[in-house]
Parts: sequence; C-alpha cells; structure tokens
Amino acid sequence: LGMFSELKFPVPWGHVAAKAWGPLEGHPVLCLHGWLDNANTFDKLIPLLPRGYYYVAMDFSGHGLSSHRPAGCPYHFLDYVTDVRRVAEALQWRRFTLMGHSMGGAVAGMFCFLYPEMVDKLILLESLGFLLAPEDTEAWLKSKRRVIDRLLSLEAKEQTPKAWSPEAALQRLLEANSHLTAEGGAILLQRGATETPAG
Repeated sequence: LGMFSELKFPVPWGHVAAKAWGPLEGHPVLCLHGWLDNANTFDKLIPLLPRGYYYVAMDFSGHGLSSHRPAGCPYHFLDYVTDVRRVAEALQWRRFTLMGHSMGGAVAGMFCFLYPEMVDKLILLESLGFLLAPEDTEAWLKSKRRVIDRLLSLEAKEQTPKAWSPEAALQRLLEANSHLTAEGGAILLQRGATETPAG
C-alpha cells in the first residue's frame, strides 16, 4: 500500500486534489485531514491499514494541491462538507466509509449527519465528530442539506450563458419582474447585460 496515485476533481473555482491507495475495486474509504494539514497526513497510516480497500485522501480547498477559493471568499465549515459531497459524486460513490482526523473528523461527522444513506462507517481520529443541540437537529438537517443539493444541481446545469437580442432580453426581464415598467427594465439592462457578438 505504499504506492499511491494522484487524483484531480474539477470544481467551479479550479480543482480538488486527492491521492489514492489500494485497488480501485476495493471498498471505498474517504480520508479527511485536519486543520491546516493536507492529504499527506495519512501517508504513514494507510500502509498499516487493511488491504483490499480503496483509500482516497483529499486535500480540502485551499490545502495541499487543491485550488484556493477565490480571494475574499471565507472558508466555511459547510463548504468543506460540500467538497466531500463533490468528491463522492466525482468518484460515483454511493456508499463509503469516512475517516476523519481532527477538523476532518468534524467535517466527516457533519457529512454523516446530512447524508447518512451514503456512509457505512465513520472513523474518527482525535475528533468528537459533530454535535448539535437536539432541538436544532431537524431544522439544521433540512436546511443545510437543501443548500448543498441545490448548489451542486445548479453547477451541474451550468452552461454557456444564453445570448438574446436587446428586445428579447428586455422581454425576459419584464416577464420575471412584473413590477418593472418597460422603461425601468431598459435602464437596468444598460448596466445588467453584456453585449457579445452573438447578442
């Protein structure tokens, strides 16, 4: 298990990097590093673990070989959970084991809480996982999972922007905003639309 391969998954701001050990057909294990660490944190551990598993250690955004988020974008905890969801999707994993160290354990715990159907085992190293006050559980679960799912489905649909004639663009704007007058719409479009060769 000493040999590993490098992986790269595209995300809207660049890519998420990861390294993988073991046979591709092995049971999938996603390894999440701690605060300010990176995937190399698992280099000495993986060779000691059972063979026959496919271990993937990802670099969270802004760590290791993963792209940084754009300048001025904070790194929220939930964004790390979303990174995990993106990687699982890219690998087409329906159900896998999560192993998290320290902060990675908290991210893993939060992921399990939001997507219990995707995780068969949770392994925590120097981490408590994720704890919520019981009265917050239901609301948190619903809203946070919806946020991540919506974001990823929007990104999947992302195509090249449509081009319209100025008249058609105004028409669209007015249909979507019934309170706007044609004059008001035209004023907004001057600054809210970009002219391209196509329209």
